[in-house]
Amino acid sequence: MESPRKVAFCGLGIMGAPMAENLERAGFEVSGWTRTASRSPTSTPADAAEGADVLVTMVPDSPEVESVLFGPDGAAAALAPGALVIDMSTIAPGAARSIGERLEGEGLAFLEAPVSGSRPKAEDGTLTIMVGGAAADLERARPLFEAMGERIVHVGPRGHGQLAKLLTNTMGAIHAVALAESVVVARRAGLDPEAFLEVAAGSAGNSTVLGLKGRPMFDERYEPLFKLEHMLKDVRHCIAEARAQGVELRLATMVEPIYAAAAAAGHAESDFAAVVTAV
Repeated sequence: MESPRKVAFCGLGIMGAPMAENLERAGFEVSGWTRTASRSPTSTPADAAEGADVLVTMVPDSPEVESVLFGPDGAAAALAPGALVIDMSTIAPGAARSIGERLEGEGLAFLEAPVSGSRPKAEDGTLTIMVGGAAADLERARPLFEAMGERIVHVGPRGHGQLAKLLTNTMGAIHAVALAESVVVARRAGLDPEAFLEVAAGSAGNSTVLGLKGRPMFDERYEPLFKLEHMLKDVRHCIAEARAQGVELRLATMVEPIYAAAAAAGHAESDFAAVVTAV
């Protein structure tokens, strides 16, 4: 099968907009749609999908994915048989499986491909992409993935990409709370922030979370690179999926109400570094 050239991209938010821009820079013909009408290049998902070889969705959760695909003026009905749908959102593994089954019933191929790296890596095209689905569909999509990411991992069958993403995001959520607690103690004790961050970066506590969120927590700057409400959603999905496997995630269960408190206090649309406000 020929490499896809025309891509419909639905969801041009914090992550989706730079991802779509990277596809355009790589030479793909991109038509876009987003739910904010004033920023949407097309009127409906169906308009964006008309004539597309591949449809990419990048929206908050499974209800939005289903609305884009199957709702009024949904994109799925506008695609030709054999077109490929790639959901790059982070949703529940069970939802990814059911969406894939429905699309297959309509003659469409499907991959789940959630991403990791937040807005900076979306902008420079260095995301980690976790793919669940058929290997042949991955090879078909690989030129698109290479335009958006630097680490493309075929995790396994449908649902496993989402599970990998939820587990790793929850690890980051837990570490962010540990960092937030340290920031609060350091601030109250008068510890120099630069000295603390330098020491932490050379210690067992170093991580991507420290590098991205340490200084914003000290400075109380919460411009969203990855919204707190989305991290809370991912933690909740992860807890539910683990319970379905007979596993109780004790640390995830402990941090979930901390994120919930920060969201309830008005930080839902702030960066998840704002979890420090609830510690």
